[in-house]
Amino acid sequence: MESSSSSSKGFMANVEQPHVLAVDDSLVDRKLIEKLLTNLSCKVTTAENGASALEFLGLGDQHNSLESNVSNSKVNLVITDYCMPGMTGYELLKKIKESSIMKEVPVVIMSSENVPTRINKCLEEGAQMFMLKPLKQSDMKKLRYHLMNCSS
Repeated sequence: MESSSSSSKGFMANVEQPHVLAVDDSLVDRKLIEKLLTNLSCKVTTAENGASALEFLGLGDQHNSLESNVSNSKVNLVITDYCMPGMTGYELLKKIKESSIMKEVPVVIMSSENVPTRINKCLEEGAQMFMLKPLKQSDMKKLRYHLMNCSS
């Protein structure tokens, strides 16, 4: 019962607008992901690195004082680049999965490098999906399935 208009009725009539945290050190990639997700009626927050993402999620160094903010910024899905300076997407994934308050949130890893051992390592650590860049609208349609399952 999906409508072609961008109204909030359509496929998300019964759920809040899914909130996706997109993490990538490349501004161009962040803008692309944001546009693709916005086309699917998602609310998108972007972060340029793993530390910023953890801070937003309330899992930063002073996370005790930020845990109360987590409900304000409820995220339905995290999509992160694998190769980033400071903290890789894999390390971000591990920190999210180690958190009692965030471990149920699906994490999708993306990379421009197709390295099977890396892909398997991320999936074994709990990644929902591993996607190859550059991302396309068809990739986002696969994500919609996960969003609908975790936000209903």
